[in-house]
Amino acid sequence: MKFQNPTQMPFDSKKLFIFDMDGTIYLGNQPFDFAIRFIKNLRRNGKKVLFFTNNASHTDAFYLKKLERLGFDPLEDEIMTSGDVTLEFLKRYRSGKTVYLVATEELVEEYHAAGIPLLQGDEKQADIVVTSFDTSLTYAKLESACRFIREGAEYLSTHPDFNCPTETGFIPDSGAIAALVTASTGKTPTYFGKPYRETIEMIGEATGYKREEMCIFGDRLYTDIALGKRFGVTSVLVLSGETQPYDVDAAQPEDQPDLVFASLADVDRIMFGA
Repeated sequence: MKFQNPTQMPFDSKKLFIFDMDGTIYLGNQPFDFAIRFIKNLRRNGKKVLFFTNNASHTDAFYLKKLERLGFDPLEDEIMTSGDVTLEFLKRYRSGKTVYLVATEELVEEYHAAGIPLLQGDEKQADIVVTSFDTSLTYAKLESACRFIREGAEYLSTHPDFNCPTETGFIPDSGAIAALVTASTGKTPTYFGKPYRETIEMIGEATGYKREEMCIFGDRLYTDIALGKRFGVTSVLVLSGETQPYDVDAAQPEDQPDLVFASLADVDRIMFGA
């Protein structure tokens, strides 16, 4: 890899450390031991932690239990997903609008509990269609979503990720599902999650930190790193997930991360000598 890190590291001045999950602190159900150690070191030294995943196939409650099980000792207010960002947008700016949600039953139940007027799919029209990472996707769901969009429904998507990393390889994610809908309808969705403005604004509101006080760690250039580059947050790429060294070198300078490491183990050594 031709990319070279700067000699001056910015971590001491940062107060909020934002972590992507899959590919960054764990892979599927396999935690990275060095990530657990690094996050514990951060907390011991007065740093704040936020876990943010674009994977909206699960809710905050699921991720809280998963992170607890894997050994990360999360707090309830330390977890946020692209599903949360999309839900907040609907509540603030599309109140009362009917929504056809293509998502897991877990996310459907959360949106229903939040008061979103959800449709079943057999109605004549919908105000909004939202697609997400749906591991229960069926042809019937796709047919209903495309029909509503052709009839004029606004099209939203929780996040743009094309693939989700697992222990056995990559599986199609939200962006791949959206690409299918776009191919059929000609309509491109408005995306949420990383790397979009609504996400960084929600993080700032929820934590109270300024963007110059944050840094974000992730394994994807087009989501994790792009969020930092677009909005003035120090972006740190780890090569423990999707992105490969040649991807970094192939990226335009304005799309490259501020720092690149093989994994969070390297950052832990730099900050704490571990």
